[in-house]
Amino acid sequence: MLGQFRERGDMRMVKRLEAAPVTLSGGTPAAYVALRDRAMHELGIGTMHTMFSLVTGLLIPSFLFREYTLCEKVTLWRAKSRSGISIVWDEMVVTDLRLRVTKVALPIYFLHGSHDYTVNYALAKAYLDQLEAPVKGFYTFESSAHSPLFEEPALMNRVMREDVLAGRNQLADGATRFASC
Repeated sequence: MLGQFRERGDMRMVKRLEAAPVTLSGGTPAAYVALRDRAMHELGIGTMHTMFSLVTGLLIPSFLFREYTLCEKVTLWRAKSRSGISIVWDEMVVTDLRLRVTKVALPIYFLHGSHDYTVNYALAKAYLDQLEAPVKGFYTFESSAHSPLFEEPALMNRVMREDVLAGRNQLADGATRFASC
């Protein structure tokens, strides 16, 4: 994020990010947590590549979902506001899954947006490469950040139907590359 804000000339955000570094020894400073979502959304690297505001991108649309009651919608956002980034954030940043989970006995699929900075693309790909599983597939969604389900639903549907539900990985990166629907 620092590099992208530097390229944009947004030195105010650069200074704010530099003042709140996330480190394994120091953890995640409250100042970083306070600006993380806004910074990621401004760059299109957070929830969705074309979403620049949590309010207009998720909050308002979620209240239009017919599948949930008003009470369920309020409960969802109340819980989100209390949990912060994640209720298991501190544990996540110090857990190396490469050491803790090296093998699984079920098919595993990683569906990753190329603009996603919420989950590090290179680390996710490297982890899946070394993970032992009966079937595994890594799928890069070129027009997505963290939510290919919402950003590229046709491709997501195709991957789910043709690979995940079938227990295959024919559309995964490195296999026959899938084309836009």
